[in-house]
Amino acid sequence: MNGKGKRRALYPGTFDPITNGHTDVIRRAARLVDHLVVVVANNQPKGPLFSIDERVAMVKAEVEDIARQEGTPIDVIAFDSLLVHLARAQDAKIIIRGLRTVSDFDFEFQLTGNNACLAPDIETLFLMASVQYQFVSSRFVKEIGRLGGDISFF
Repeated sequence: MNGKGKRRALYPGTFDPITNGHTDVIRRAARLVDHLVVVVANNQPKGPLFSIDERVAMVKAEVEDIARQEGTPIDVIAFDSLLVHLARAQDAKIIIRGLRTVSDFDFEFQLTGNNACLAPDIETLFLMASVQYQFVSSRFVKEIGRLGGDISFF
């Protein structure tokens, strides 16, 4: 349960696959909250390359060191529901969203407006991607990997 004064946040995404851009946002979010829950969206309409179980396992492996280094508990769970419903179930009052580009902002602006109508008590916090990760996207990482490129930087 979220104790009084504890800042609990959700960081949702498809994470197909998780990238260094995602882990950058996770690390920075972990510095701002008392407990972070990374929520892996099933999101079948996006046609994920990896199963939900594989994506959850990948994210767990990546956040283990971040949680230890930042001293912030980080949980990883799968979800397939309205994010605001999950936020309430997790007693989270903050949703973390990462932004890379203007087109990200356009989509996120609409999403945040809808979430605010559904749950005005839950705030959305935007974190800009660090400069070195602004061009990284899971879609491009999958394409580079599919074509035999080195994806270790991403």
